[in-house]
Amino acid sequence: MHLLSKTLIVVAGLSLLAGCAPATVGAGAAGATAVARESRTLGTLIDDQLIELKAASAISNDAELSAQAHINITSYNFIILLSGEAPTEALRSKAEQIVREQPKVRRVHNKITIAAPSSTLTRASDVSLTTRVKAVFIGDDELAADRIKVVSENGVVYLMGLVTQAEAKRATELTSGVSGVQRIVQLFEITD
Repeated sequence: MHLLSKTLIVVAGLSLLAGCAPATVGAGAAGATAVARESRTLGTLIDDQLIELKAASAISNDAELSAQAHINITSYNFIILLSGEAPTEALRSKAEQIVREQPKVRRVHNKITIAAPSSTLTRASDVSLTTRVKAVFIGDDELAADRIKVVSENGVVYLMGLVTQAEAKRATELTSGVSGVQRIVQLFEITD
């Protein structure tokens, strides 16, 4: 079996087991991400995971970014969210350029803040926040939680996915009621 075939099988398996966690590089643990069920095709899911893995590898291979920044790469339907922290605008831009060079990337939302990497305590808080938001989504009868990816970074909640206008509105309403949410950023693709 070819290396690429083995890689695709591993990525698909890990994606299903890991809930599509984002690729993270530099200065510690990941920002928080959760997915209830997948709405993308298996091929798109694999491509999104490969984008994350290749971009994370490229950023890890950059000595400055790897040593000084905390960058999360989340791909949903070939739309990328970059979150985390970088100490300079130059490093923030460099991370974005690396991601833009990945095949199939349609758009990049660069939400990396200019700051020192966040603390372990802040990242643990973000994991908890993501879990609480997803729990509210799953418990709601009006919302298709399977089409929304939640990424939390420093109390900011990013919402991604393929949703209707009504689902986007409902997701935002539900998120705003979760304790600890400082700001909500919608990065949805609207399907209607």
